[in-house]
Amino acid sequence: MNKFAIDYRNQIFALPGIGAASAAVQEIKTELIRKSIHLLIALTPTMAAINRPVTVLLLMLGTVSYAFMEHLRLSGVHIPVISSVTAMASRSRDQGRFVLGPVTLGLGALLALLLYPSPAAAIAIYALAFGDGLASLIGKIFGSIRPAFLMGKSVEGSLACFTAVFFAAYHISADFRIAFFAAITAALVEALPLNDYDNIALPLSVGFVVQLLMIV
Repeated sequence: MNKFAIDYRNQIFALPGIGAASAAVQEIKTELIRKSIHLLIALTPTMAAINRPVTVLLLMLGTVSYAFMEHLRLSGVHIPVISSVTAMASRSRDQGRFVLGPVTLGLGALLALLLYPSPAAAIAIYALAFGDGLASLIGKIFGSIRPAFLMGKSVEGSLACFTAVFFAAYHISADFRIAFFAAITAALVEALPLNDYDNIALPLSVGFVVQLLMIV
């Protein structure tokens, strides 16, 4: 690309409308990559059903390995594939910082498996994968109603979270009461301004509620 073309492109993207649209598209692309990774955690219950100890071990090793490689990345060491994926999935607030999301994602699934028996653990992990994952994605693309009490989150995203968790929980438990309270818990926790720590708070909260309902 010659200098004239580069200057012309920069001038176009410097225009308020074009620049804002470009930033919005890039933000959606980043969110798609992040949530594609996020949804992979939904494989955990199936793996745990086959071999729970091995699944726990893999989650531990994966989380620790990622944290170590992320430390290397920040130190200037390029890790093939991992560094590139991390860069593509990084949001503006993550630039130049440790990208915490994959660590809390792994910890959330790991703690759910360690603390709750099945099916509570499975529902908790599906809430993390589908509820939190779809809430953010739907909120970014379609979210337009953002009341103050949702603290920046959208009604559309919260409804997506509720719906995804309700159907996942009902599919596993066949219990309307469990599905409803799991979904409402997930939607409430997801709406809190927890940043990446919602990956831990959401499955722990949903798992606790589901296990409690199964006892009483």
